[in-house]
Amino acid sequence: MNRQSLFFVAPRQVALRTEPLPPGQPGQVLVQALYSAISPGTEMLLYRGEAPSHLPADTTISALSGNLTFPFKYGYSLIGQVVDVVAPADPAWVGRHVFTFHPHESLFWARAEELHPLPPGLEPKDAVFLPNMETAINFLHDAAPLLGEQAVVFGQGVVGLLTMGLLAHMPLAQRLALDRYPLRRELSLAWGADACLDPDDPQVLPQLRARLRRYDPQGRADVVFELSGAPPALQQAIDITGFGGRVIIGSWYGRKPVTLNLGGAFHRDRIRLISSQVSTLAPALTGRWTKARRLQVAWDWLQRLHPAELVTETLPLEQAPRAYALLDTQPQEHLQVLLRYQDQDQD
Repeated sequence: MNRQSLFFVAPRQVALRTEPLPPGQPGQVLVQALYSAISPGTEMLLYRGEAPSHLPADTTISALSGNLTFPFKYGYSLIGQVVDVVAPADPAWVGRHVFTFHPHESLFWARAEELHPLPPGLEPKDAVFLPNMETAINFLHDAAPLLGEQAVVFGQGVVGLLTMGLLAHMPLAQRLALDRYPLRRELSLAWGADACLDPDDPQVLPQLRARLRRYDPQGRADVVFELSGAPPALQQAIDITGFGGRVIIGSWYGRKPVTLNLGGAFHRDRIRLISSQVSTLAPALTGRWTKARRLQVAWDWLQRLHPAELVTETLPLEQAPRAYALLDTQPQEHLQVLLRYQDQDQD
């Protein structure tokens, strides 16, 4: 039995390869892929060859072994159906729809403990957003926003919109956002932003300050999320943050250089730059929180927010090169692109 596996083979090149399916090991289950999501952030860095090649692919996901030297497999958001098990795995797994952190691959063996059954009633196209929802929750855990604070989010891609969707359910004074693409600015308003501005507008910081003066005389924010992946946005985020404020850096810049001017108000204003990455928990929460608890919260919020509307294209696995090219060359039109592994869904 063979499977189709997606490989990153060179900058801006992906290829499907047919591989023999290895035999299952005791306790493993066989998963037939249904959908997988292409990350418009991390995967685009890898696709463009902008990630450090010596870096481990992931230190917490067993399916992502090795480093980021071409060729390599990647991907961490896949929905599939269990079609077989090897004892002593429970035969009751067969037929279940599951989520797993796994590369783009049509058929694979996994340990049962690596699978997460979909909650009843949750559609696969909502469930595929689980990693990004967990990431957004992690951003809020690191930021710890307070009642009445003013929050600004740089970047309204998938994770930025999910972050805004969560912030919309918190008793904040204002939620402002920035994104260069009109489609994302429109979605930002629909997902809870009070305003979403264009960061390329030369007057964007004065416009932001004018809105923030409603609650702060200096027109500065309490907490700012930099989720755009654009290095210049980090300077803008710092410049709009008030005394003792927090800048949550969720972007991974890869090998892109980041140049900051920290000689101005940054030092005297005690602004905190906080690196936020979902592989670990906020240190202050480890006495009460586990990854399992955070993941359960992510499932709950997927059922409340139903982010499937953020899917802008679903393409068959055979068109994977086109799927990556769309995200790379047409980000103004494409937000979340899915790969489809079976023919029953022709959307």
